[in-house]
Amino acid sequence: MVKDLNNIVIILNEPRYPENIGASARCLKNMGLSHLRIVKPQNWNEEKILKMATHEASDIIDAATHFDRLDDAVSDLNLLAGTTARTGRKRRPTHTPRTIAQKVVTYPSSVKIGIVFGSEKWGLSNSELNLCNWVVSIPTADFSSLNLAQSVMIICYEIMLASGDRRHIQMPRLATAREREGMFSHLEQVFEAIGLYDKQTPSYWIQNARRFFSNKELTARDVKTVRGFLRQILWAVKNG
Repeated sequence: MVKDLNNIVIILNEPRYPENIGASARCLKNMGLSHLRIVKPQNWNEEKILKMATHEASDIIDAATHFDRLDDAVSDLNLLAGTTARTGRKRRPTHTPRTIAQKVVTYPSSVKIGIVFGSEKWGLSNSELNLCNWVVSIPTADFSSLNLAQSVMIICYEIMLASGDRRHIQMPRLATAREREGMFSHLEQVFEAIGLYDKQTPSYWIQNARRFFSNKELTARDVKTVRGFLRQILWAVKNG
């Protein structure tokens, strides 16, 4: 029996084609998920969207929430997985669809988890992936490009399968994306105050900090503690 997956949110960031939005909604419906968020769609054609969603998944489209910025779309979520077909030094995948599915279903319903899919044309940028705790890549053969709805279906399918063996655990409240970003902004202030920034590469240290924290499941208390340290450092620097 498939368990409740109401804490899992699928996020389409700047989708280009209305047909892919509709087909993605249908994927959610097929696999027992119900929460869809859409960020700055390039072509919102409801007729085409609903045609691909079919009548059965029209409620997913009706209930979908819309945002102008990805930051706003994920601000209330505790954990994020970003999907990418492009890999490299700055975007090393940490999971496949199967391993991320097995990971996310272990969390209780109080932990809100987002799976973010990028635009069909350019995917997710490095800065957008920086918002995420995990990076997911779908293994392919020689041709790595997948249709957006195909990607959504693969990951939703793995989540549905994994949810059959879901184990609820008790854990403290995890930090939201907004809380984590507040910590990173605070960290930048400290780096600047202590003269850590190299004028040629001002983002070097903060990117390293993001990489260090990205796989850490920070609780709200963890973030509060880190920011307490940062406040003390700023006070010490200011007061000599």
